[in-house]
Amino acid sequence: MTNTDSQQLTDIFDAALAAANPYECVTRHVPHISRIFKDGGFSRLLLVSFGKAAYLMAKAVSDQMPQALSHGIIITKYGHTHEAALSPMVEVFEAGHPLPDDNGLAATAKAIDLLKSADEKTLVLCLISGGGSALFLDPTPPVTLFEKQEVTALLLKAGADIEELNAVRKHISLVKGGRLAELAYPARVISLILSDVIGDRLDVIASGPTSPDDSTFSRAIEVVGKYGLRDRIPASVMKILDTGGTGRLPETPKRGNPIFERVENIIVGSNEKATEAARQKASEMGFDTTILSSELQGEARVVGKELAAKAREVAVAPSTIRPQCLICGGETTVTVSGVGKGGRNTELALAFALEIEGIPGISFLSAGTDGTDGPTDAAGAFADGETAERARSIGLDPKAYLANNDSYSFFRGINDLLITGPTGTNVMDIQIILIEPPDRTRLCMDG
Repeated sequence: MTNTDSQQLTDIFDAALAAANPYECVTRHVPHISRIFKDGGFSRLLLVSFGKAAYLMAKAVSDQMPQALSHGIIITKYGHTHEAALSPMVEVFEAGHPLPDDNGLAATAKAIDLLKSADEKTLVLCLISGGGSALFLDPTPPVTLFEKQEVTALLLKAGADIEELNAVRKHISLVKGGRLAELAYPARVISLILSDVIGDRLDVIASGPTSPDDSTFSRAIEVVGKYGLRDRIPASVMKILDTGGTGRLPETPKRGNPIFERVENIIVGSNEKATEAARQKASEMGFDTTILSSELQGEARVVGKELAAKAREVAVAPSTIRPQCLICGGETTVTVSGVGKGGRNTELALAFALEIEGIPGISFLSAGTDGTDGPTDAAGAFADGETAERARSIGLDPKAYLANNDSYSFFRGINDLLITGPTGTNVMDIQIILIEPPDRTRLCMDG
């Protein structure tokens, strides 16, 4: 891929990131929070911030409401804190994601103690972002942290989507599925939420800690059965799910519960807003730009093929006389059958590369807005019509790497990974396709 192509793709991606800047997203809502705090006659402002964007979200409140802030707790992923100073009233914890760990458990315990101290004169501000499900956790006894880690890992490897994963996690947790709001009651709760799920569903983002829960014990059992995991899930987990399924354990708080009369949930950033910012940037750069979807989902390698087919269709269309940019957003999944290393974005990009092999004028980037693609240090990867052949020239077989779920190693081998480091935000993934006006004679011969 040329430096020009990769730079254009990166510039458009950066515009999407800027629109999801956690600090700015929260800052826009600080006047609303300040007004409620003052007009409501509250005596304390408590802050609980968790997720990959937790630090920068909390920084906005710390900077602009330092006198009102009584105490705060931040729980974020390792490496996702920043040098920028916070109020001395705020405690910061780093913990494991996507698999929870002891640090997350200990930090959540402190947050629970803080929430339990709230009363009617307390305003609780929750700052919630993607990754919150793993970082903010308190398993229902007798489930242990290790058993919860095992459940999460089994579901992720099986290809469960975020709704399915959360349906199970919420029903073996004391803080998910509306239970944070339950803990804070009768305090007033405002949640500012950076969405990382399709459709911005409040009950799914970070497992919906301050939202009524539409899932049930029965749904959790259904998910386990769908992926054939009943005999592999820890016995303590299945006992809780089965007991709850028969009505012998209380369900998560549902719609109509009076605790939610004192809760306000506000989406402050989303993939839709990020893709729109990317569209505006691409248009400024001279591309005719179309947003295909901000709700992209499905198996990553299948989606890669579908996007490649769309790119080829646009490239050969008689109307394509100007540079085109196609933009998608959402979150795909990977069903792991190999033993390689990779994430959904690099796998999607590799499948895309194979489908456009030999076709000039198409360049592509798929990347996670959090800067992390699966268990790797990459946000995603670049691809174009020369990717597959260039890899073969140095002994890398793209089909073999895809079959082994080893897309990260593939793109590292040809130096086409996008590595941003932690971005401080998380609004799912962005896919960008650039299409130059084609050489129609060659396209017809190749196609």
